[in-house]
Amino acid sequence: MKLDLSLSYFKNLLNFWKNTSYILIILLLTPIIMLILYSFQNNFETWLHLFNTKLSLYFFNTFYLMLGVGSISLVIGISCAWIVTKYKFFLSNYLEWALLLPAAIPAYIVAYCYTDFLEYGGVVQTMLRDIFDWRSSKEYYFPDIRSMMGAILILSFALYPYIYFITRVAFRSTPKSLFDVAKIHGKSGFIYVALPMARPAIIAGLSLVLMETISDFGTVEFLAVETITLGIFNLWLGMNNFSAAAQLSILAFTFIVVLLGIELSARKNQKFNDPSVSSFENKVDEINLKKNIVLFSICLVPIIFGFIIPVLILINLSLQNMNQDNFYTFLEISTNSISISFFGAFLTILFSFIIVVAVKYHGGKKFAFLSTLAGSGYAFPGVILALGTTFFLSLIQDSINTFFITNDVNWNLTIIGTFTALLYTYICRFNAIGIGYINSGIQRISPNLLEAGRLQGVSFEKSLFKIILPLIRPSILTGFLIVFVDIFKELPVTLLLRPFNFETLATYVYQYAKEEMLEQCAVAALLIIIIGIIPVIVLNKTINLSYKKQ
Repeated sequence: MKLDLSLSYFKNLLNFWKNTSYILIILLLTPIIMLILYSFQNNFETWLHLFNTKLSLYFFNTFYLMLGVGSISLVIGISCAWIVTKYKFFLSNYLEWALLLPAAIPAYIVAYCYTDFLEYGGVVQTMLRDIFDWRSSKEYYFPDIRSMMGAILILSFALYPYIYFITRVAFRSTPKSLFDVAKIHGKSGFIYVALPMARPAIIAGLSLVLMETISDFGTVEFLAVETITLGIFNLWLGMNNFSAAAQLSILAFTFIVVLLGIELSARKNQKFNDPSVSSFENKVDEINLKKNIVLFSICLVPIIFGFIIPVLILINLSLQNMNQDNFYTFLEISTNSISISFFGAFLTILFSFIIVVAVKYHGGKKFAFLSTLAGSGYAFPGVILALGTTFFLSLIQDSINTFFITNDVNWNLTIIGTFTALLYTYICRFNAIGIGYINSGIQRISPNLLEAGRLQGVSFEKSLFKIILPLIRPSILTGFLIVFVDIFKELPVTLLLRPFNFETLATYVYQYAKEEMLEQCAVAALLIIIIGIIPVIVLNKTINLSYKKQ
């Protein structure tokens, strides 16, 4: 009888987790659904005008940007991953992790730095005019940083770590025996072994780079490159046309779906090697001085342009503008950023934990598929998610206020422009990270542990919090940390949905940089970078741990 009661309690609790998860999944998917529904509204005048004017420009600019960033990121990421995997050269152990440092700097901050550095009034052109005694820009040619090529180069140096990271792991996990066979037959190990084996990883990394390129707002907006994402922003805020913005979002949605399909296909085809098989870990030690210099230079260039130069520019500007007033303003905004990032990360991890537990211990392919869909928000540009969230929350807000008016209730509910809207969008955007990390931790736990506890009369809830939770705590903390940093750096969502007079470090930097006053926000930009280095450390440790396991 006692056992029956225990089983009943267990079942009821399981249903609680399941039902709660269904509600959370629906909430996470609703912004995307609302976006699709709004795109079918019968207001096509602005859309037709856009079709006849700037739509082709948005489309081709986005396409060229993706092509350029994807190509350069591939070259940098693959070549650097192969060099640090294959060869041992001067400072190679340090360059191995330093190549991840550009990922710590949001691309929009890199754009601000180089624009300030390379424009007509910047350090470089001013120095050139002084050296050659040029009087005006008509006397010489200098490439315009505010251009498509400028955006391509900046985004490439900011995003290549996505390809470098995953390709480096693939190269290092490739069985050494395959390289030995290629050597015996006189074939290139890189062309005939490394690249084919790493192809799924390379495609997955490239898909992430392209999705980040589509999602970018701050860089393209500052450099005046009109992409689909910037077009959505202009239609929404500039023309106040929600339906046209939603319709344009569907075009971006199409790009994203294709990239997601490619990424998932690559992941499905990814090969996992037997840890018992010797991996490719023997580096070539004997290389001459010339080759040493060449390899060192190749790996150093993306670090210099993607990290060192922007950081030095910001440090120089920070030292020029240190005063007490800036300190107090900076302290207030930093507190805002830390607070909203903490609560956003906490709620994201909490929701992710509930979903993963329900999927793991309820089972079912249908439920697992829904949980995967719940994490699709990470693939969407922040502008699109913010738009979808606004549609949904506006509907709720208007419905409740209509109900109040109908029933003579003297109260007006406000959701849009509040922390609720902001936090909700953060959760929709970043819950995929939480689900991924928590799921990776819980998958390593034997189901026998929970079953043994249940047979001994221990409730599901108690087993979950006493057995499972302590074992996956590292995964939870890592997921929390990554989400915290992502929210900390997030620009478009915060810029569009923040409460009135609420500034974060990201929006603070954006406001001053837009007014060509980068020196006023240099300290704030530096702090964003310092916080952004945290996931770089985590990524490097992840690589090393996975390597050691093999």
